[in-house]
Amino acid sequence: MRACMRFFVKSFVIGLYRAMCVVLPVNKKRIVFDSSLGKSYSGNPRHIFEYIVENGYQEKWECTWFYSKTPYPIPGDGYQFRYGRLRYLYYMATAKVWVFDCRQPSWLIKRKNCHYIQTWHGTPLKKLVLDMDDVFMMNETDIETYQSGFVKNVQIWDYLISQNPFSSVTFRRAFAYHKDMLEIGYPRNDILFSKNNEEDIRLLKRRLGLPQDKKILLYAPTFRDDEFAEDASYKFSPKLSFDRLKEALQEDYILIVKYHYLIMDYVDWFPYKDFIFHFDQSNDIAELFLVSDMLITDYSSVMFDYSILRRPMLFYAYDLEKYKNDLRGFYFDYEAEVPGPISMDTEALIQDIVSYVGDSYTERYDKFCEKYNAWDDGKASAKVVHLIEELMKG
Repeated sequence: MRACMRFFVKSFVIGLYRAMCVVLPVNKKRIVFDSSLGKSYSGNPRHIFEYIVENGYQEKWECTWFYSKTPYPIPGDGYQFRYGRLRYLYYMATAKVWVFDCRQPSWLIKRKNCHYIQTWHGTPLKKLVLDMDDVFMMNETDIETYQSGFVKNVQIWDYLISQNPFSSVTFRRAFAYHKDMLEIGYPRNDILFSKNNEEDIRLLKRRLGLPQDKKILLYAPTFRDDEFAEDASYKFSPKLSFDRLKEALQEDYILIVKYHYLIMDYVDWFPYKDFIFHFDQSNDIAELFLVSDMLITDYSSVMFDYSILRRPMLFYAYDLEKYKNDLRGFYFDYEAEVPGPISMDTEALIQDIVSYVGDSYTERYDKFCEKYNAWDDGKASAKVVHLIEELMKG
């Protein structure tokens, strides 16, 4: 019965949306944004949107942000509507420009005079789509179906943002993408150029409720494709002892924890009060980059963004062999290229933190930045908005 009802509702929604696309005119001043299908207010779409607000473009353009549960504290006078609801359908059907950072539902029609800017969400370390040999992600049954569905979705993208030459080559091959590549770096990283100074960092710490007198570690791991619960949410289950980290480091450090946007686990952080600070998807990770003294990650693309700051990075890769050989596979030699120590258990990670010597990784860090930060210059948002100006004239 429930399955029949869901099928009926979905069919009605699709039919309504398609009718809107036929009957309603495109609003030549309307732009729609979301990040992670409304799950966050962050990433490249956020920074493009905020550049529009800060530079007065809202006086001539109508900007709308979609959210999944509750509205976000966005600046300016733009609209916010809940993802997937009636007004979402209306604004999607009538927008002149779409700005998103991940795939949208396959049933959406992009109209002929609408332009889709796909910002994506990171330089790839893990193999993508057509380069994958198998798939373990939730809601995916087999690799062939996943690949064909993804490639079909890509065909409606008009522009795709790339952070570096490596990404451009990889995206074109792995996504079967053949349209315009915006080789401009990531808008979300503009702040790493404009706000990387003592005063702005001090103000950021104050706003985020972080202490000014301790070193800040940022732990930002990715998700595991095969670790998800019955409710179709990815788990947060790193083989890491937060008790041991607190015991060893709390005198001199605090730890920020920022999950991947696909992880929806609730974790009780109260026992780690004043040592662990958890930030959810409403917080932009670029701000957390700025306030942190050191990044701890695993296989997440945050490493490529954080390296712009040239601050220490540590790699907690307790499941390296499984991730590399069974789940995804990598595009490069992880152990040879990452610009920092790799640890496999909590004790080794603690030792790497307290004994880190930056000079040991200078040459590797230089090569890493040369390869992956080639186009980040702090001006990516301005370049996207200039493109939007041109699109609005058509």
